[in-house]
Amino acid sequence: MMTPEQLVRNVTAITGYTRHAGVDIVSAEAGRVTLSLDKKPELTQFNGFFHGGVVSGLADHAAGAAATTALPAGKIAVTVDLHVNFLSPASGNRLYAKARAVQVGSTICVVTVDMETDTSDGLKPCALASVTLRVVDMPAMSSKPLA
Repeated sequence: MMTPEQLVRNVTAITGYTRHAGVDIVSAEAGRVTLSLDKKPELTQFNGFFHGGVVSGLADHAAGAAATTALPAGKIAVTVDLHVNFLSPASGNRLYAKARAVQVGSTICVVTVDMETDTSDGLKPCALASVTLRVVDMPAMSSKPLA
């Protein structure tokens, strides 16, 4: 049986978006996952901050990972609703998504995600996400990353 960290690493490695964006797994345990992402020019908006779509995308992946790590083997959580409140520009050089499963059911899960960015003054909140996910059967995963 896979540990929560192995599960998150496997799913992150084979997913095109997360693999190409360079998503890192900081920590993973049942119902809690922290992911991070280094700033790259292709992930920023015109003013050099992380793009809102990137902030939302990292929150979405972290939420799915947090919910999935709390589910029985063979199940995965997929997003049905993602709500992001942007608090301040994600102006640091690294973005963090700290996801916590609030409710894990047999069909629906709810996860909150605190988004932070590193600044010269330390970690600064930049967004809060609330994510509702549906529990489905885990698809067969290839052992090699997608092209």
